[in-house]
Amino acid sequence: MVTAPVTKPISQMHLAPGSVVSISGLSWEEFECLLEELGTRRAARIAYSNGTLEIMVPLPEHERPTELISDLVKQLLSATGQDYEPFGSTTFKREGIAGVEPDACFYIQHAPQMRGRRRLQPGDPPPDLAIEYVHYVTDITSVMTLSAYEAIAVPELWVYANGNLTFYILHDGYYVESDYSPTFPELPVKQMILEAVAQVWTVGTPAALQAFQMALRAWLQKSDRSKV
Repeated sequence: MVTAPVTKPISQMHLAPGSVVSISGLSWEEFECLLEELGTRRAARIAYSNGTLEIMVPLPEHERPTELISDLVKQLLSATGQDYEPFGSTTFKREGIAGVEPDACFYIQHAPQMRGRRRLQPGDPPPDLAIEYVHYVTDITSVMTLSAYEAIAVPELWVYANGNLTFYILHDGYYVESDYSPTFPELPVKQMILEAVAQVWTVGTPAALQAFQMALRAWLQKSDRSKV
């Protein structure tokens, strides 16, 4: 008996929240076609590197920390006087090699260049800061995702997973972990953000944001006094 392979468009697959699908041996052309098939209005996030594609469908509880951390970064950038442009979960690519969709990302040093962009253009730089929320943990996924970001050459990557926040800094083409964020070198950003994320589940988003604002103001005042 000869059996024929079953083929089905990815767009017709119904993936439950929290699902992760990995497809290996995928050419760049196939990846581009798949992106077009999936479209932009979808809950799933993708990461592609060296022929392997991962499709990730976030859990509902994934969205709140992601949105909160993005809001906190905006507060940090504004409070420290840094220009920025948020680009959400835009698909960033390195032709023929990698593609990735951050949960959130920001142009900071390149904000003036990217202001007014409705879509990415050839030659545009990668975002200066990207944020990735990981709701599952496997070594394969971690390596694959980091590899995609390395190929895109995002200078600073934050990964929130299992209640912890890790800073990755691009050095000679590879990520190294850092104890602090180069974007906010004088602030205990990790401590402040983790406290805010923990608070949102007990006191709600408005109260957590207000507490963060107060803590941020206090740290900035303390920093200013130490310079006198």
